[in-house]
Amino acid sequence: MTFTDDEIAYLRSQPLARFATLSEDGEQPDVVPLAFEFDGTQFWVGGVGASVLATRKFRNIRAGRRKVALVVDDTVSFDPFIARGVRVYGEAEDPIERVGMVGPGIYARVTPKVSWSWNMAGEPAGETWYPSRRAVHGEA
Repeated sequence: MTFTDDEIAYLRSQPLARFATLSEDGEQPDVVPLAFEFDGTQFWVGGVGASVLATRKFRNIRAGRRKVALVVDDTVSFDPFIARGVRVYGEAEDPIERVGMVGPGIYARVTPKVSWSWNMAGEPAGETWYPSRRAVHGEA
């Protein structure tokens, strides 16, 4: 299964994600807001300068803690209440040098394994919360 056209359009329209990695002791998730790229299949996170390798997210990934999560969401309106988003569980690869969203730098590729999306149509919330669409990636 893959992302739908609506999910791809949404992910490409959003500038920020919340990105979580697992800490050194494996006990505490660490989450940071960051800019990301989405190529329609995979995500890229990173930035410019050698100091990006010293960030906690890259230290965690480079230490072999490859399971990551990211959430891209927004609130369209408070009255009526309209929210939408995509949550992804994935696997990160070691950072590489490449030209990315902010120019030449160091970026890690994240391959989605499972994703959930809700309210890609941007409808107001009703009496129940938005149903989610679950997709397992890499399967036919």
